[in-house]
Amino acid sequence: MIRKLNFASCYVYSPGGAGRASERSRLLCTLLKSADMHFMERYASRVREEMATNHSLADHLDASPVWVPVPGNAPAAPGARPVSEHLALALLRAGVGGNLWTGLCRRRAVRKSATSCPGKRPTVAAHFDSFEVERGLPPPARVVLLDDVITKGRTLMAAAMRLHDAFPDIEIRAFAMLRTMGRVDHVEQLVDPCIGVIRWRAGDAHREP
Repeated sequence: MIRKLNFASCYVYSPGGAGRASERSRLLCTLLKSADMHFMERYASRVREEMATNHSLADHLDASPVWVPVPGNAPAAPGARPVSEHLALALLRAGVGGNLWTGLCRRRAVRKSATSCPGKRPTVAAHFDSFEVERGLPPPARVVLLDDVITKGRTLMAAAMRLHDAFPDIEIRAFAMLRTMGRVDHVEQLVDPCIGVIRWRAGDAHREP
């Protein structure tokens, strides 16, 4: 069983903070959630620029990762793509990543964390039970789970656990375009690359930092 998952992020998201950077972070989140490809490609290009100067970020993504998009909160409609898959395609077009693997999917819906009360947000167990891995070609030996926003890290931890359950020998890392700064009243800048870890402790996911 996975006890920790290394993750990286590029931008910060302040849901309730004051100031210009906080306001811009909320706009960025809205555009990201709407799968606006024009802005996604801008975000993706900025990730590539940051990798050129931030060696920790480049090392984490290993230059050309195989992206595994984390599904949305419900099973995708036929022909539809989750936001994370649109983001993966934008990153690939920007030259970040080597391939795409879409074998992780939802078999049933969970509540949206963004619109749920703190005590009603889906647990790691609920996410894990809702995920399934499609049988067929296995993923490569090293993959990077990709999500749009990381808060506590429950979704990413559950996705990593489900992948590890199906393929125990692969190396799994994670990347989220935005990381939530829920307890910060004011953020200084929108672009703030971070390398951190999600730990499985006391039955829950805990993001550091």
